[in-house]
Amino acid sequence: MSVFNTSEGEISTFFLIGIPGVDHAHIWVSIPICFMYLLAILGNCTILFFIKTETSLHEPMYYFLSMLASSDLGLSISSFPTMLRIFLFNATGISPDACFAQEFFIHGFSAMESSVLLVMSIDRLIAIYSPLRYTSILTSVRVFKIVLVYAIKSILLVFPFPFILKRLKFCRKNLLSHSYCLHQDVMKLACSDNRVNVIYGLLVALTAMLDLVCISVSYLFILKIVLGIASHKGCVKVLNTCISHISAVLIFYVPIITLAIIHRFAKNISPVVRVIIADTFLLVPPLMNPIVYSLKSQQIRNLILMKLCERQG
Repeated sequence: MSVFNTSEGEISTFFLIGIPGVDHAHIWVSIPICFMYLLAILGNCTILFFIKTETSLHEPMYYFLSMLASSDLGLSISSFPTMLRIFLFNATGISPDACFAQEFFIHGFSAMESSVLLVMSIDRLIAIYSPLRYTSILTSVRVFKIVLVYAIKSILLVFPFPFILKRLKFCRKNLLSHSYCLHQDVMKLACSDNRVNVIYGLLVALTAMLDLVCISVSYLFILKIVLGIASHKGCVKVLNTCISHISAVLIFYVPIITLAIIHRFAKNISPVVRVIIADTFLLVPPLMNPIVYSLKSQQIRNLILMKLCERQG
């Protein structure tokens, strides 16, 4: 039996929220949300299927793309159950243990996506700086090691979260401010000392920001190389290879930075704005990344069109 049910005065259930003020319309809100989740899952599964089955996609860039798709798939699956329960069945309650498990997976897959975006920026830098040595630098074995190291790093980084939340006491407040559990949201409800959570949460946030700084530095080097290309057509061609990745970085980091700023500095902001931005953070990247890469990658686009033509034929 959970400790939350054995200590008198401590709460046994947290309550998530939908969109404040439109509770009566949650059933209608659930329709586009379910549609977006299904598209995200279908899109990322399609990307993974093609990368696995098509030998022409067995290249470093697509291996990293498959890791990005896996992270997006993990984010979707981690958050979908609670959002579905809230908007479709108006069931907002969640046990502390289930909440801690959900925030572990959401933070874990978010950390993994941040790491993958960093690796992909380095991949683009190597491809542009030294195209002739690209395949010899990023061999299949080296790519596998990079993926493994960053996956383990992401897991270890967020592994303490459930345990440092478990040690807290929750005795008065039990209403969370999102449709899913986040570490920074849960720890604010504690009636015991949460300084360890604050410090470690800040460390994890700084790690994500360090990834963004490294991505920015990579693109500064890429920009320097591009400015050194005499041909305008060559500049456009090089930059075109980076558009998909730049889009993925913006789609991922803009909502997460906005959400972090709101949690830290804009505590009096409208709950509706807070919930919409938080839901955007989990809904938009898994939905948009497969679309962006399918549109910008000629190889993936051709494979999708070929499969569609085969079905019609």
